[in-house]
Amino acid sequence: MSSETILILGGSGKTGRRVAERLMAKGKQVRLASRSTSPAFDWTDPSGWAAALEGVDAAYVSYQPDLAVPGAVDAIRQLSKLAVEKGLKHLVLLSGRGEDEALAAEEVLKASGAPCTIIRASWFFQNFSEAFMVEGIQAGELVLPVSEVREPFIDANDIAEIAVAALTEPGRAGKTYEVTGPRLMTFRQAVAEISRETGRDIRYATVPVDTYAAMLEEAEIPGEYIWLVNYLFTTVLDGSNESLTDGVFQALGRPPRDFSDYVRETAATGIWEDLK
Repeated sequence: MSSETILILGGSGKTGRRVAERLMAKGKQVRLASRSTSPAFDWTDPSGWAAALEGVDAAYVSYQPDLAVPGAVDAIRQLSKLAVEKGLKHLVLLSGRGEDEALAAEEVLKASGAPCTIIRASWFFQNFSEAFMVEGIQAGELVLPVSEVREPFIDANDIAEIAVAALTEPGRAGKTYEVTGPRLMTFRQAVAEISRETGRDIRYATVPVDTYAAMLEEAEIPGEYIWLVNYLFTTVLDGSNESLTDGVFQALGRPPRDFSDYVRETAATGIWEDLK
């Protein structure tokens, strides 16, 4: 068992949970920090951050809900400064591809002087099975405000493996890994693959972003979440990310996992079955 303690901020999220599982499998001491842990960690309340970082050697940082939201850059600045004061040896930041605010957060982290690795990621495969899109797929129709823009979706497991490598292997500090999956796909194509694998008729429909926002309001989704969804579907999915990178290969020495593999394994869990 390693004597070092690694803090996971966002330990219940799509990547944080996977990072924690892999670190523990390696015999690493892991501390999960959230609003429900003791000590608690709340991104909106810096007063508890020092206690969460006490005795920690390194940290995986996944800002919730997204680095695009107002206040995120200042939060990363404060956290980075505190990490330097506490003597953390390494920070790994999950960043977002195509987000100006995420790039700004990366810069304040690097400027803090904290040894760091940045993982700049495209949209996750798991958004189709572990986030808001799963309900539409289960119902047989996914409705989104995006048409034929292609996204290089990536597996959250690839991101987790890169984070673990950065946290446990030498020579990763100062690296920025911009990571994508192996191919560009539209949301319509992604849903078609899920439909074929499950044997269900799952349709994909597009609506204007204003209509989509109204649908979320009708469903009583909180306003800040509606703002974030609108931002992601208009600013990030504007076509500027329609390119592939070799970031996964740079980090792990292998190609990124393909969407078809994810679909096959996820369909076998039954998560996409009709729940009516």
